[in-house]
Amino acid sequence: MDNKNNHNNHELTKNKHTGLLEAKEHDFMLEDVSTPELFRGIFDYDEVPKIVFNDRRVPQNTPDKIWITDTTFRDGQQSTAPFTVEQIVKVFKMLSKLGGKKGIIRQSEFFLYSEKDREAVEKCRSLNLKFPEITSWIRANPKDFELVKRFDIVETGILVSCSDYHIFNKMKLTRPQALDKYLGIVKEALNHNIVPRCHFEDITRADFYGFVIPFAQALMDLSKESGIPIKIRACDTLGYGVSYPGTSLPRSVQGIIYGLNYYADVPSAQLEWHGHNDFYKVVTNAATAWLYGCSSVNCSVLGIGERTGNCPTEAMCIEYAQLKGTTDGMDLSIITELSDYFEHEIGYTIPPRTPFVGRSFNATRAGIHADGMLKDPEIYNIFNTEKILGRKPVVAINNTSGLAGITYWMNSYYELFGDDQIKKTDSIVEKVKALVDAEYQNGRITVMGDDELDCMVRIADKRLHKLLEAGASKIVTEE
Repeated sequence: MDNKNNHNNHELTKNKHTGLLEAKEHDFMLEDVSTPELFRGIFDYDEVPKIVFNDRRVPQNTPDKIWITDTTFRDGQQSTAPFTVEQIVKVFKMLSKLGGKKGIIRQSEFFLYSEKDREAVEKCRSLNLKFPEITSWIRANPKDFELVKRFDIVETGILVSCSDYHIFNKMKLTRPQALDKYLGIVKEALNHNIVPRCHFEDITRADFYGFVIPFAQALMDLSKESGIPIKIRACDTLGYGVSYPGTSLPRSVQGIIYGLNYYADVPSAQLEWHGHNDFYKVVTNAATAWLYGCSSVNCSVLGIGERTGNCPTEAMCIEYAQLKGTTDGMDLSIITELSDYFEHEIGYTIPPRTPFVGRSFNATRAGIHADGMLKDPEIYNIFNTEKILGRKPVVAINNTSGLAGITYWMNSYYELFGDDQIKKTDSIVEKVKALVDAEYQNGRITVMGDDELDCMVRIADKRLHKLLEAGASKIVTEE
């Protein structure tokens, strides 16, 4: 049979990356099912969900430009004590500094429901910052849309749940009814020249070819007709997404991004990933979305959000620098400023071992590690955390720290450099170690605090302690 006849009903397109012709051989129609598709073979509620493989692999297709969007004041705030307006404004300004002039943190979404929410939007607007751009979030109903119109918002997120768990079991609708409802509010936004950002809630449990793709295609048709770039946010609402090569839908992150990009013709710049951390995969899934054709990943500061939280903004800033080989103008030291503000002003407790922001993320306890740090901090520190994040590597002293740990702590705590540094062989180190050992021999199990260790130095050598407190140079530790 002639090849031409094989493709009579299929559009031939040229792949932008390979330059080769391709035929899209599938027409995806909305499937009007009478019973919900719940993927019980994968999601048996009484068992741990299953990861299924089909060994179908899709090409990596990283966009030229990738960026971060923020949901700290929307999804993030739902999981914490409500922020004050002043706190929102302060964090918003820090996000602008962190993202830099190129707007690596491009947008930030807000609720509009309460007077406080609306005041926060107005005050953040009055800062006249180019980035992040202020957007809103609404449910797919006319009442919520009135708030968007009143505040002259240029882009709004619209909740459009796409799994049958939500369509059938929560909203009590059929798929055609849900689609009709969603398209109605999208058209209303387009009529007012507002960019709709459609939040495909629970996409990792949705019928991808029977609902997600037909819906996305309908949105792209509206986008072409209106000339307004309708966006799609793929929401991994329960953190089911997996990035292993060859995993099958609906859980495959690569498959979701590729499918939206290739079958529904959603441009990368109009694709966004929003993940949760229920299965410890939130950062890897977000990075995978970037790598396979999604320009934007949605995050919150410190990963705050529903249940286990969202993808941490700070993690993706570091991931961006790793993938691109540049910070592109981001000021990563603001990560430390943000974490300090959340702990000391907002009252949020950061687990101490949280990467990049926890008080112990670059602290070592083992004596052998401390000995390496004495010789060269690069041996046991992930990068120059003092230069990049404004956080010196530290040693936490316990019963395993040894002479090396105490020596490193003293030089760090008293800010001793060069010839002034304490040596592991100095008698003051032996004396302090003896006091530390006595604590643990008497049943102590917690690490030593800085104040306690400073007191031990004073007990061991009052003269030296005075010199250390005074910041004296050329400290001599031996008579």
